[in-house]
Amino acid sequence: MSAGAPKMTAAQGLLVIAACFVMAACSPSSPPAASATPAAATNGPGIDVIELSATDALQRMASGSLTSRVLTQAYLNRIAAIDDSGPALNAVIDLNPAALEDAATLDAERKAGRLRGALHGLPVLVKDNIDVAGMVNSAGSLALAGNTPARDAFLVARLRAAGAVILGRTNLSEWANFRSTRSTSGWSSRGGQTKNPYALDRNPCGSSSGTGAAMAASLAALGVGTETDGSIICPSAVNGLVGLKPTVGLVSRAGIIPISVSQDTAGPMTRTVRDAALLLSALAGADAADPAGSAAQGHAQADYTGLSADALRGKRIGLLRQAMGYHPDVDAATERAAQAIRDAGGTIVDVKIPTWGKWDAPELEVLLYEFKDGLNRYLKSANATPGSLAALIEWNKANATRAMPLFAQELFVQAEAKGPLTDAAYRKARDDARRLAGHEGLLAALDKGHLDAALAPSMSPAWLTDPVLGDHFVGAGYGIAAVAGTPSLTIPAGDSHGLPLGVTLMGRPWSEAELLGYGFALEQRLKARRAPLFAAHAAD
Repeated sequence: MSAGAPKMTAAQGLLVIAACFVMAACSPSSPPAASATPAAATNGPGIDVIELSATDALQRMASGSLTSRVLTQAYLNRIAAIDDSGPALNAVIDLNPAALEDAATLDAERKAGRLRGALHGLPVLVKDNIDVAGMVNSAGSLALAGNTPARDAFLVARLRAAGAVILGRTNLSEWANFRSTRSTSGWSSRGGQTKNPYALDRNPCGSSSGTGAAMAASLAALGVGTETDGSIICPSAVNGLVGLKPTVGLVSRAGIIPISVSQDTAGPMTRTVRDAALLLSALAGADAADPAGSAAQGHAQADYTGLSADALRGKRIGLLRQAMGYHPDVDAATERAAQAIRDAGGTIVDVKIPTWGKWDAPELEVLLYEFKDGLNRYLKSANATPGSLAALIEWNKANATRAMPLFAQELFVQAEAKGPLTDAAYRKARDDARRLAGHEGLLAALDKGHLDAALAPSMSPAWLTDPVLGDHFVGAGYGIAAVAGTPSLTIPAGDSHGLPLGVTLMGRPWSEAELLGYGFALEQRLKARRAPLFAAHAAD
């Protein structure tokens, strides 16, 4: 919830009370049991949104058995009962006060035979580092609690043009997890700590923590996250979701608080592959204002939903065993996914990448340089206060009790010490990182093995949230595609003591349609997604 301001309107507050009576579980002195599975009755009249796919919701609206306003109200009810009360996930940082009005407008347009696009009437949550006109965009920082953009980010404008209802904003790891080396994912000074809905003491990963937890808990039809390195894939994996990190440039970064012009992107976070394809169809589009827009020209497809359960037949998929070996349950889930690919008619080829991990040091150098340059540009264009990285560092120092109660700002300080993007050190690091992860890394492996995609475990099981020691990363397989700027797709692949596990498919630039096809075929065989039970602890 936003610091200093309630997230709910008065009407929505009444819905919390009504939901509590239905659940017979909440009162000021007796909060609901965190391990209780929320009842469908909290969702609203006539519609159960738990695990409802966006595709099914669209079909119901097309048939006339559901309206966008009823659907939007059901999600608002569920946010009140699950995010603010009950398990208190703390995934949604702000609600759009015009959401119900926007939904009613879309219903009227549908009734009149006018559909804006493929998402007409679907409520969408977007991460709190993406500009939405009239709503705070803060990257989770109290320092930017007054930053209210006058216009939508390019991708938000595309969502509205496709008929989406902007339901609200999701919490995140503050500054997209680029403030401290000791950070706790899912925590921000403006939004607090987001919980993992599968086990409330576990971490939701980040930095798209709120989107991950919200989508897992069925708080919206669709969710948008952003990634620099793992910030879509990791929270999607540990929250049992499908997450797609597109090729850099396929989805515009204009209007997103940046870290890296080389690696940043936004992308879908959903409960099914088909829903991810549906959302990407609205998000993808070359933007001349994006530095990678010219490279993306001609690559965006109008419709990514042409999926086939037979898409893996005859395909060669490389298994990156270098990303395995850190947890037996992760390895077992990855092996099951590999066998499912074989059963679907595909071939698994073991792949070894000589440059594995060598991109890490140059990547950090690139991010430090690009963060300073990009953030200063964003703050200036937004006419924000504080208006520079240097000013933010001083603001955090002056407000340390509120802004830095858990961890400091080492990465801010390191980034501020960097020079301009004309520095030879920056250019060398940028070229080295992309070469080691891309042309001599993932792309070389795909070409050498005549592979259609690569497969790796997405992430370890979710770790215990620890505000003292910070995050406990054990291992992951997504980094190579993040640094290469190429697409990756995670899908649910199993669990470890009730904690979701995912596998990631990675491909060549602009191969999103193929990856979605492979992911859909694998999803149909694994059928691994399970709804969260809001357990207090893993395996409860």
